[in-house]
Amino acid sequence: MSPRPPGRGPAAARAGATPAGALPRHDDRRRTFPQLAPHGDPDGRFAATWWGNAWVDALEDTALDPARLARGKAYARGGHVDAITVTPGRVVAYVHGSRPRPYRAEIRLRTLRDDDWERFLDEAAARPEYIAALLDKDVPHALEAVTGLLPASGDLVPDCSCPDDGYPCKHAAALCYQAARLLDEDPFVLFLMRGRGEQELLASLARRNAARSAVEQSERGERGRESGPQGRTDGAPTLPSVLARTVLAPSGGPAAPLLPPPLPAPAGPGRPAVFPADPEAPDPLALDLLATEAAARAHLLLTTGRDPVAGLTPWQDAVRLAAAHPGSGLTASTRALYRDLAHAQDRTPTDLARAVAAWRQGGAAGLAVLEEPWDPPAGPFDRARPALIAADLPAFRPWRNRLSTGSLQLRLGRDGLWYGYESDAGREDWWPRGTPDADPVGVITALLGR
Repeated sequence: MSPRPPGRGPAAARAGATPAGALPRHDDRRRTFPQLAPHGDPDGRFAATWWGNAWVDALEDTALDPARLARGKAYARGGHVDAITVTPGRVVAYVHGSRPRPYRAEIRLRTLRDDDWERFLDEAAARPEYIAALLDKDVPHALEAVTGLLPASGDLVPDCSCPDDGYPCKHAAALCYQAARLLDEDPFVLFLMRGRGEQELLASLARRNAARSAVEQSERGERGRESGPQGRTDGAPTLPSVLARTVLAPSGGPAAPLLPPPLPAPAGPGRPAVFPADPEAPDPLALDLLATEAAARAHLLLTTGRDPVAGLTPWQDAVRLAAAHPGSGLTASTRALYRDLAHAQDRTPTDLARAVAAWRQGGAAGLAVLEEPWDPPAGPFDRARPALIAADLPAFRPWRNRLSTGSLQLRLGRDGLWYGYESDAGREDWWPRGTPDADPVGVITALLGR
């Protein structure tokens, strides 16, 4: 009997060997990064982002021996750290020291609980600027405050196969400094350290965002039904009808009745069908976008008699297209859509995401408020400031059609409505928020949750 080929026995099957001809399944919770080039920053810093520096601070606040930290920094700067593997709660690499054989260094940290991730995902999905920042490999400070993503002093636990019992030894310190460079380049490495892979996180955000869009659409439809004709207990109007056999009766009989009036227009355009992936068919996302676009244009043409696209610029049309899709640039396909639309207009994906938020706030008028400051005439603008002061709200600084505090802003549109904006304090990174209103006090109190 010939021996069994290696890797084909029951043990290999139990280990989940990939069947012949099948593609290996991507493991989103394990990433290995090639060896980083020697670090040549003249200032000696290993991190440029606030979250990368927070990681370094956690290491240095824990260290018991500054001399070992200095040697670890020199090792990292000299390229002594091999490829780094990151899995939930663990960062591992081989580090070359003074001996020929490298040492296995490791940094362990706590993974986040499911309820921590739920709070993170809810907060991120609620703010379009947070999603845009994450897709741009940036971490808003507010998300760190929600979940405690970054390690505090004592949160990093170093270990190494070397005989040095320092805490940390120079090899573990070198690994930690190099890990800070990885975090600078891709904050999703931090999320992986805390327990969630990039694709898993983005899929969860996409589901939440789609659910939020569906709820908003349902609420808009419910408001439309409540304000429309009544007559049935389920909220739908009773429609007149004529039997088809009466209308199609042979000539010579009774006069055919007049047809009933056309059906009332629906409250909003419907969602397209789900298009299955087929190598012989067009891209399902492209089909979905085309069907969504056709439904929206047909609904507006039916209810108003005008085509919504006819007077739009290419940039406005790109924003409208992106805003029509509930994925908000989170899935792989919609990220490609955002990237391609933005590139075609010489914009960044963040520019497009911000414009989409403005479009969803107020359509073309909302986009104009985002991008076109103007000098309003005296009247509503001049009356807004004393009204805000009388409502015991912070003092607002005027500039053209805008009133600003450190983190809140009102913009007066040419349509006479006030549009709310928010930013992290001191960032001047304004994002549309809330519903436009003729009352500036109402806009601000809604943003403040009063």
